[in-house]
Amino acid sequence: MTEPTTVVVCVPVTADRQVDHSWGKAPRVALVSVEGGRVTRWDEHAVGWDVLHDEGAPGSHHARVVRFLREHDVRAVAASHMGPPMQNTLTKLGIILALDAAGDAEVAAVAVAARV
Repeated sequence: MTEPTTVVVCVPVTADRQVDHSWGKAPRVALVSVEGGRVTRWDEHAVGWDVLHDEGAPGSHHARVVRFLREHDVRAVAASHMGPPMQNTLTKLGIILALDAAGDAEVAAVAVAARV
């Protein structure tokens, strides 16, 4: 029997664990570990992408986001909105995207993890 695989999903979140409205300008994200259709871990990070979005050289924000995702072995992202350049960047990395996510962030994370 094969052991269930843990999938780490990144979701921009509000204080009440709802999917936040923006990915690239998210002040806070949750790293949600999903295994066998269940959330096994929830870690929130104050990333400050809302403040950092327009700082630095062109492309530096995408590099910042990519670095964060790689450091945390993220395999999927659930978000309500993401610009086409960021979609392209994450797709090239092999990250599964679930756009138009809304409501309960835990539910959104479990749904996209099932696609990995």
